[in-house]
Amino acid sequence: MALCGLGLGIRVYILLPRLKSFNLIVNNKQMDHTDENAHVNVIPPNREKIKKLWTVAGILGIVTAIEFVIAFTMPHGASKTFIFVALTIVKAGYIVLEFMHLRYEVKVLFWSILIPMIFVVWMLVAFVYEGMAISDVR
Repeated sequence: MALCGLGLGIRVYILLPRLKSFNLIVNNKQMDHTDENAHVNVIPPNREKIKKLWTVAGILGIVTAIEFVIAFTMPHGASKTFIFVALTIVKAGYIVLEFMHLRYEVKVLFWSILIPMIFVVWMLVAFVYEGMAISDVR
């Protein structure tokens, strides 16, 4: 009951001024100590990391562009679906490698994440195929 509807609003309304006053007191104490020695260190940008980010964005952009070209040029069918599933798995694997930093880990860890995902995609495709086959039976 305490977390639903009006109860939560009343509790937030009562606690908010206390939190604000506490925060102002803490900030004023911090400002007293740091006013004299305010110092900002500016770190130069890491060109390698920026280049790597643009490379990753470019590769994902190219694969997505290929998907768009296929989507608007190929007729609907099994080959189009297979290509989309394959490109989706490629993009997902690349995202897992780069953004989850698994490229630099043990390969078993990468495959333990990618293989179940491949089976889930395969399962979804099989369900859609079986679902379309059921409508043909009736």
